Amino acid sequence: MAKSHSPNLLSFSLMSSPAHPTSPPVHGLNLDPQTRCLHYHSASDIIAIKMKCCGVYYACKDCHIALADHPIEVWPLSEWNEKVILCGACRKELTISEYLQCNSRCPLCSAPFNPSCRNHHHFYFEASIG
Repeated sequence: MAKSHSPNLLSFSLMSSPAHPTSPPVHGLNLDPQTRCLHYHSASDIIAIKMKCCGVYYACKDCHIALADHPIEVWPLSEWNEKVILCGACRKELTISEYLQCNSRCPLCSAPFNPSCRNHHHFYFEASIG
């Protein structure tokens, strides 16, 4: 049986734009064109994360909790070379390692990412040793 959602929540996928036809779709609540969502919508909240558990991009963990029918899984260190971060500004996909080393700025377009996202890394990425 499909999970039912509150009718008060607007949910949709942000599909690839004509300017970025190969960009993967992003799922979330109240998404804008740069992947900001109901939960995180500052000027620098422009990344989406491909969830390990389902391989689908979501704007944030809270959007995944609201829309998916399964819990989030953490990306293990052994898979930090996978492209799982999407810049909402230019649609570049980054590996976890690239994202964690980019100093909160897209390495392609230089758009700023929210530096406070580091407070949520433990929801998505296995803790590195050292």
